Amino acid sequence: MGVELVLVAGLTQHDVAEEIWRALPGAVLVRHDLRDLTGGVVRRWVDGELTVLELAHGCVSCTLRLDLLPLLEKLGGRVVVDLDPALEPEAVCFALREIDARIEAVVTVVDRANWLADAIGGDTVEDRGLGAAADDDRTVAQVVVGQAEFADALVLTGPGDDAVLDAVLDRLNPRAPRTVRSGLDVTALLAAIPDDARRGGFDDGFGTLLQGQPPLEPAGGVSVVHFTERRPFHPARLHQAIDTLLDGVVRTRGRVWLASQPDTALWLESAGGGLSVGNLGPWLAAVEDWSDVPPDRCAMASATWHPRYGDRSQELVVITATASPEEITAALHGALVTDEELALADELEFVDPFAEWHDEMEGS
Repeated sequence: MGVELVLVAGLTQHDVAEEIWRALPGAVLVRHDLRDLTGGVVRRWVDGELTVLELAHGCVSCTLRLDLLPLLEKLGGRVVVDLDPALEPEAVCFALREIDARIEAVVTVVDRANWLADAIGGDTVEDRGLGAAADDDRTVAQVVVGQAEFADALVLTGPGDDAVLDAVLDRLNPRAPRTVRSGLDVTALLAAIPDDARRGGFDDGFGTLLQGQPPLEPAGGVSVVHFTERRPFHPARLHQAIDTLLDGVVRTRGRVWLASQPDTALWLESAGGGLSVGNLGPWLAAVEDWSDVPPDRCAMASATWHPRYGDRSQELVVITATASPEEITAALHGALVTDEELALADELEFVDPFAEWHDEMEGS
């Protein structure tokens, strides 16, 4: 028997998961407390009954693999999972692919009093005592922005309205219905989730970046920069330009083409003062056989194919809160290779900080 899940995420204390559980007859409520995970201790509640677990390896992936996944398979039916504050639902959903599970919804709780400051801040989860492992170097911004961005629905807690917060959420996750905790109607909220919602799904990084048609015009000082270009970045100058993405910016995400790595598409993502860069794999222009490539990606690449560069391009979406969109655009344009560098691209040897970074990431 498969399991049907509602995942509830959020950095601050809340009772939203319990409220959802009460509204779903026959559901089971599961919650983990990972505060002592580095010491190998995990506390787990199932419908309020506490079990203290001792794990040989104090890591999040071990907790998911050794406890949560087997527990969900055993329970079956409908389960509400109240995620530990330091857990990002994207990582949990990735792990859930190993079992027979259907994600009914990912619901994220947003604290109106602190969320925006957290989203553009530089505190680490270790600074807040929320680290899920001894080597957890994530920022609080990466956690709260990731939780809100991946959600199918948002529940706002705390007093008052915040036009700036609303403007950010409109652009970060335009498809997710929002409600306030004081007026939470669980049935109505789950019914308001659109049919094409993510529900724990993933894409390959080559799809549209403006999902859900977010408003592009500025509001409340919040802006969206949609940067696209058909020439590569100079790796060293892009490395310098990244500083403009780490101050007053809620989210940057998108594909990057480096002159030093012409066949490889990189994925750049930032939240507040936190940054990650990953490898998406080869551009299709560097792939001879497309038979294993998803049809949507082939169609998108073919529609925008460049006679010289193929599908290689820059595309970044930046959501700003206090940063200058003009300064960000200028910095990114300044990081592109010049005409002279482009003409000599095959002969030049570029200093590439990103290549060294990837080696560190892959070895960690």
